[in-house]
Parts: sequence; structure tokens; C-alpha cells
Amino acid sequence: MKSTTIPLAVAGTRHGDGPARPAGIALTRREWLKGTGVLFGTLALSSTLAAFAPSRAWALALKRLDTHQGDVLLALTRRIYPHATLDDAVYALVVKSLDEKAAADPAVQTQLAEGVRKLDGLGQGDWLKRASADKDRDAAAIAGTPFFETVRSTAVVALYANPLAYAHFGYGANAGDGGYLLTGFNDLAWLPDPPPQDSGPVPAN
Repeated sequence: MKSTTIPLAVAGTRHGDGPARPAGIALTRREWLKGTGVLFGTLALSSTLAAFAPSRAWALALKRLDTHQGDVLLALTRRIYPHATLDDAVYALVVKSLDEKAAADPAVQTQLAEGVRKLDGLGQGDWLKRASADKDRDAAAIAGTPFFETVRSTAVVALYANPLAYAHFGYGANAGDGGYLLTGFNDLAWLPDPPPQDSGPVPAN
């Protein structure tokens, strides 16, 4: 049985004048299961990403992390950088980066596995079943640990520096476009306008 999915990668084809979008790929269930783990989900109908994605379904094959580890790391990233309306597909890009680091360095793989194991211990075997408030407290409790810092430092780049995040947050410029000042700089309606004294001068060129 085949299913059209969105491969979670930062590169893709252009859709008109909009942001880059990933192209659709066909994966069988057998192909999904070849890797160590797989994350998959569906974009919400209300998602800004659904308007330009070739499919609402997405999948991410993992090389070193198993599915449960990937799901826990995705959930932890949501606690560290919470955005209520941001799709899991974008948070999955953080798991992709962590998986790549684990594949390149066995010490990182061990650190991530042990970190997930400790979180699961707090959840009596499955941290994902913890109540939302408990997850927030757990994330705060491990802040500053090497495991937490690996996830946080990876997420601060992987979560925001990709076309899916650009489309969600309204980043108007194309990658490398030096004309961003005139192509969307003031389009971030989700941020309040700063006081004039804090704005600074607007460049003339």
C-alpha cells in the first residue's frame, strides 16, 4: 500500500512566488520499516503549510533513533520552544537533525537514548503519557543538563531555519534574498509593534 508523503527536508521546489516546498514521495509501509524508526503525521486542515504542501501526510525515516525516542524528542522540543499552532512536521525537523548527529557520533546517540530513558522513568515507562503540566515541569527540571542542551541547541536552528517554519511564521524573503527589507520585513503580524524609541532608524537603501 502506497501513501504520498512529504519528505521532511529543507530543500524543495518553488510554488509560484511562495516559499520552497518539499516534493511528494511515495513510500510503502515496508520501506518505512526499513529504518530504525519512523515519525509520521498529518498536517492540520487549518495549517498554513497545507496550502502549499503536495500532501497533508508527512513521514520521516530515522537512521539511529527508534520511533519512541523520536516521538519523545519531538514532544520535548515542543516544551522547550512551544508554538501551539506549529505543526509537528516542523518539530520533526529537529528530530531529523538530532538523528543525523546520533548517526555521526555514537556518544550523542547514547546521550539521547539515556535522556529519553530518564524521561520515561518519570512517566512510569512512557513520558508521552505524562500530563502536559508534568511535561513542562520535567523539561524545566532537566534544563542545563547536557541532554537538554543538545536538544535545545539543535532545535534553535533546525526548528526555525527552514521553509516550513518560514511559511508558518510569515517570513517573506527567499533564502539569500538581500531585499528582505522590502519584501516582507514588516509582515510579521504575530509580533506587536515595538515602541518608536526602540525601533531604530529605517535604512534608506
